[in-house]
Amino acid sequence: MKKPLFGACLAATTALTPAMALSQTTVSWWHAMGGELGELLEGVAEAFNESQDQYRVVPSYRGTYTETMTGAIAAFRANQQPHILQVFEVGTGTMMAAEGAIYPIYQLMADNDVHFDPDAYLDTVVSYYTDPDGNMLSFPFNSSTPIMYYNKDVFEAAGLDPETPPATWAEAEEAARAIVESGAAPCGFTTSWPSWVMLENFSAWHNIPLGTQANGFEGFDTEFVFNNEHVARHWDNLAAWQDDNVFRWGGPGPGPDAFPAFYAADCGFVFGSSASRAGVLRNSDFEVGYGFQPYYDDIEGAPQNTIIGGATLWVLTGHTDEEYAAVAAFFEFLSQPEVQAQWHQDTGYLPITQASFDLTAEQGYYDENPGADTSIRQMTLNPPTENSSGLRFGNFVQIRDIISEEMEAVMSGAKTGQEGADDAVRRGNALLREFEASMN
Repeated sequence: MKKPLFGACLAATTALTPAMALSQTTVSWWHAMGGELGELLEGVAEAFNESQDQYRVVPSYRGTYTETMTGAIAAFRANQQPHILQVFEVGTGTMMAAEGAIYPIYQLMADNDVHFDPDAYLDTVVSYYTDPDGNMLSFPFNSSTPIMYYNKDVFEAAGLDPETPPATWAEAEEAARAIVESGAAPCGFTTSWPSWVMLENFSAWHNIPLGTQANGFEGFDTEFVFNNEHVARHWDNLAAWQDDNVFRWGGPGPGPDAFPAFYAADCGFVFGSSASRAGVLRNSDFEVGYGFQPYYDDIEGAPQNTIIGGATLWVLTGHTDEEYAAVAAFFEFLSQPEVQAQWHQDTGYLPITQASFDLTAEQGYYDENPGADTSIRQMTLNPPTENSSGLRFGNFVQIRDIISEEMEAVMSGAKTGQEGADDAVRRGNALLREFEASMN
């Protein structure tokens, strides 16, 4: 495995002289990436710092996405906010509503005469982070989408074709039953991030709405409508499949038991972020295959396209023109195809520009790493619709917890799929109304 470029830059860093440090304009970047990803992120900043001598970006790890966002809100109130803030995708609605606190990216780049072309980014990325007029509000940085990871050894032991992952949910059930009944593994499949995978992306993949107002893109007076027959049926199926070990509930949120079960070959396949690819390869001692999310072939419009997770970089107000010039220069650096391609290859996040995808292909990366393009092919399968462009709901961090709670109630047998979806919609809509009231 080749050494990541940004990691190499970080390792090769030499200290700046005091005179150089004093003459540079410094900007702060609060982020939510720890571990190896955090090291790679710091390497990106260091690569920019070494590319010129006017500006210096200083990354600072601030905990989870929620903790980072909460800390930035408190810092803003104390007039101690960072210049750049990494915010996960479900915080987009909250950030958009923070009038006066954000400096939109399109305006920042224009004010500093820095070329910035939103058309260079993938439609499914751009649509998530633009206002109704098509202006990009934050800078895409780390975007991912959920895909299927499967154990080729388990598939072969179960008599399945290890080169052909299941495409529909009927095929997924059949494959999972074969895995269990053959004794190839005690569990068919599991999932991480159940709300993101089995509701948000399930809905986009089947081109059905999560909420009104184009999933919140057209206004905060939106309401959830995902308590439909398709979601209810799917949740009921997941619950029923548990009885035969066809499916295993991996837990709420990130699903703490999901990937460990896959690594241990207890489950034949798992659904999780495309950005988990590096971790999957590092923790698996078997050959890994990759596939799209399954779909129900009796739902018209499926498969459509999946939506992204991950985060973007928001610029906060309250700083000097010189500091914003530094931020604009940093974003210009991040826009380079070479930088985007390297980040994609090192981390497993999506190549969010067409140029970075093309460059990665030209470099032979996809030939050398079969399946690494699964996420981008799934995301761009069809042009996004208002049901598959993403979501923009206030209070969605808390609402996602509610969805996971209701799904867990269905998995435990305490509720039917319809009851769980109905209760999730009811409780979620109450938080939407609270958020809308806070905007007035």
